[in-house]
Amino acid sequence: MAKITWTVNLVPRKIKQYFRQKWEYWVLMYRTMFYNEFTTWNSCIDTAMEPMFWFVDHFAKYLGPIMVTFVVIMITFVVAVFYTCLFPRIYFTSHTLVTVAHFIFGNWLLINIVFHYLMGVFRNAGQPPSSNVENSVSICKKCISPKPPRTHHCSVCNSCILKMDHHCPWLNNCVGFYNHHHFYLFCLYMWIGTIYVSYVGYDLFIQHFYGNSVNSHIQENIVNYKDEMFHNLVVFEFLLCTGVSIALGLLTLWHSRLISRGETSIEQHINGKERKRLKKKGRVFKNPYNLGIIANWKEFFGVTRKKSFLRLVLFPSFHVPKGHGLNWKTSTYQLKDQNGLQLL
Repeated sequence: MAKITWTVNLVPRKIKQYFRQKWEYWVLMYRTMFYNEFTTWNSCIDTAMEPMFWFVDHFAKYLGPIMVTFVVIMITFVVAVFYTCLFPRIYFTSHTLVTVAHFIFGNWLLINIVFHYLMGVFRNAGQPPSSNVENSVSICKKCISPKPPRTHHCSVCNSCILKMDHHCPWLNNCVGFYNHHHFYLFCLYMWIGTIYVSYVGYDLFIQHFYGNSVNSHIQENIVNYKDEMFHNLVVFEFLLCTGVSIALGLLTLWHSRLISRGETSIEQHINGKERKRLKKKGRVFKNPYNLGIIANWKEFFGVTRKKSFLRLVLFPSFHVPKGHGLNWKTSTYQLKDQNGLQLL
């Protein structure tokens, strides 16, 4: 009887041991077939996102015109609602000087938004020459042509782009050396514009959103239809501009950070991996194109004098950045025992 009891007590242990052996067998088989010493989480993520990259490469060029059309329609809609619903309220309830100030400020924003958007869409981001590139660092595997520093291949445009930041579907164009500042200024002025429209329409939005809506039981006529349309336009205008201002604000802050550090979106990803690699070796990575915050912004906008800031940034300008996007200034650092690496 004791022997039978002892055997029964061993059953759970044997079952557990059996499944453990099977699990170890499957793990060993998996690692034997798929293990790679050079595999990292970044490569796994890139592999997992490969279907999305394939979709972008093959369909972004078709989605681009649709998204540009959508942006144009939305900007036109916001401006039309502002001048038909919001600006008349300013005109009838504010002092003449306040009305004039709103008119000048609003149109200044609109001109800058439209100008920089059109420049971002139609200005070529810049391609390197097919030959005679003195400072080329490699050869593009797809273009089979010299690849200057900070140049990357865009699979959507199917060409190399000078100082490529990213391919923007909202512009249906690459953001690169010749139109990067137009893209940034469009985001900045659009962000300010959406905040401005939300500010102007806030009181009217509160009145219509929390007040009584148009009574649907009243017999429909042209007056009630206009009131209902006015109510819907005011509410939609405020919600649209508020939502866009949040998204554009985050995007603008992100690109402001990159510009301050002398990086593009692609370089930020590359430099991040290089920074981690050198950190494991006890070394510090420094971006060679980081000339300092002020110098980075001057380089980005092509500003040479203080007076040129007003002309090049605050007002529409067709100027192009300094240089040709082939050669770049690099920073020099010195190593001190107490303070570490310092920018010279």
